[in-house]
Amino acid sequence: MPEVNGHAPGWPSWVELASPDAEASKEFYCGLFGWYVYALTVPGFGDYDIFTFGDVHGPEVAGMQSLADDAQPPSWTCYFRTDDLQGCVDTVKAEGGQELLPSTDISGLGRLALCSDSEGADFGLWVPGSLQGAGVVDEPSAMCWVELACRDVQEARRFYGRVFGWRAADRDFYDSVYTVFKVGEWSVAGMVSMDELWPPDYPVHWIPYFWVDDCDASAARATELGAQVRIPPTDIEPGRFSMMTDPAGARLAVITPAVADRTEVRRRP
Repeated sequence: MPEVNGHAPGWPSWVELASPDAEASKEFYCGLFGWYVYALTVPGFGDYDIFTFGDVHGPEVAGMQSLADDAQPPSWTCYFRTDDLQGCVDTVKAEGGQELLPSTDISGLGRLALCSDSEGADFGLWVPGSLQGAGVVDEPSAMCWVELACRDVQEARRFYGRVFGWRAADRDFYDSVYTVFKVGEWSVAGMVSMDELWPPDYPVHWIPYFWVDDCDASAARATELGAQVRIPPTDIEPGRFSMMTDPAGARLAVITPAVADRTEVRRRP
């Protein structure tokens, strides 16, 4: 099991679901991935749910909080590790993004800020306290990738290069180009261009990918649990994937990797 004790700056370190119905979301994700869930009471924030493997002592996989109001859409937020929270927020604003939630201490768990990039895609920043972030990645039922869907690829390359120091590497992707963001020699995130096949009013966004043993079976199970499959199981070079929205409407993807050794994949030039 590739459990981790921490995450390097610039890497995705946590994913968090904002749900209008926490109990329904627990039923869906525990039914789909076999997760366990327990609640933490965070002073000033109420209950915060932690999804884990196994039981309350298992490694953390993801978090969940209830939506603050009905006007907010259900969504997954991808958090990126930083050592300098305020400095990173200042860079986000200087490069055309916005600060949505100022730097906030989460009762010793860590410090966070919520931002949007220069095209409007939301993401989070995390400085760990007692919660390092995901305690397990790159294995079945855990997060194994995060991906940005945007309309101005060059602007996104510029923005995230300034904010996180990411280097962009292009990959051929059928009739278009897929961008991989790298920290040093390591691939940490991806980016796809929202071309004319996307609805013109579809928002730019980050989406998490979760590893599954059988993409087809997981997509079928998700449908049984109330999800809507947006892209049916499809073969691509990295593996077989499917995109969906959960019963509340939050976007996520599942993938059965073609190569099980994610270290080898992440270190490709």
